[in-house]
Amino acid sequence: MRISSFILRDGTTTYGAVSGDGLIVADDALRSRYPDLKALIAAGAIHELADATGDTVALTEVEMLPPVTKPDKIICIGLNYLGHIKETGRDRPEYPSIFTRFPASLVGHDQPMIRPAVSDMFDYEGEFAIVIGKPGRAIAKEKAFDHVAGYTCFNDGSIRDFQRHTSQFWGGKNFDRSGSMGPWLVTPDELGDPTKPTMVTRLNGEVMQETSVGDLAFQIPDLISYVSTITELVPGDVIATGTPSGVGLFRDPKVFMKPGDRIEVEISGIGTLRNVIAEEH
Repeated sequence: MRISSFILRDGTTTYGAVSGDGLIVADDALRSRYPDLKALIAAGAIHELADATGDTVALTEVEMLPPVTKPDKIICIGLNYLGHIKETGRDRPEYPSIFTRFPASLVGHDQPMIRPAVSDMFDYEGEFAIVIGKPGRAIAKEKAFDHVAGYTCFNDGSIRDFQRHTSQFWGGKNFDRSGSMGPWLVTPDELGDPTKPTMVTRLNGEVMQETSVGDLAFQIPDLISYVSTITELVPGDVIATGTPSGVGLFRDPKVFMKPGDRIEVEISGIGTLRNVIAEEH
């Protein structure tokens, strides 16, 4: 199943299941029990959307939001694709490199990502993201997939000069509306083996990154187990698993996104997360 959050034309924020080029809106009965997608996931009730009797609206008639609009945590993993580790000239890390993003730093599918006025070093990072479905602390690797609600595309938009102001990545990763997530959440039964998809990042139609999602230094069970050793994972939490080689910073010449550009992150079996770049006003 593919599910997402969105805003209807009347301004109502809701959620629903993807059906072709449309969305089946969660009906009133469902929303009375689970007011948002995070609550639906926490209740283990995603399957109830299959029987939803709400209206169907076209994808073009709604404002898409990140699938989970207010996650408790957005955990991002740096230096996790083997090709990206090589292009940075760094050694393979012994432990996952972790930083966090705030919900306000993300927009949904087809919404503008904002290049801040203080920098022209706005880079893309296509990523495969996990959404947690069941809470857990110190989760064993062999139990990790039991805690997954689904998977989605992620663009860890990065303001490179601010990222390098200190040894901490936080500054370059949390400008408002600088990243994106979507277009929807795909449940594990629909995606199948999460190491098999191919991920491609395109800037104005040109392929900039291409990799198998399985080319990770730390695989999905490793990440869930390690992160949950530090903090309890709860339903709706997001773990973005890192970006492959090909980012703009390490190209010669460097390539950064500018207003009017179109950036796409496509993952086979999930879909394409598309955003245009806009200037901050």
